[in-house]
Amino acid sequence: MAANLKETLYTLADQLPDGATWDDVMEEVRFRRAIEIGARAADQGEFATKKEIQTAFARWGVDIAG
Repeated sequence: MAANLKETLYTLADQLPDGATWDDVMEEVRFRRAIEIGARAADQGEFATKKEIQTAFARWGVDIAG
């Protein structure tokens, strides 16, 4: 993405609704960055184990056993 950063920024600006704020821009940038980091980690095989996922959801009171 870094090689096409300017293009990405122009595309983002075009996709924002009229009246978008700087907070809207930053939220979208953070979201896109998180997706980018997650995709890179997945490409490198960095996944959470089933047990780690079950434990994380259990903290929120959600049972995903199965």
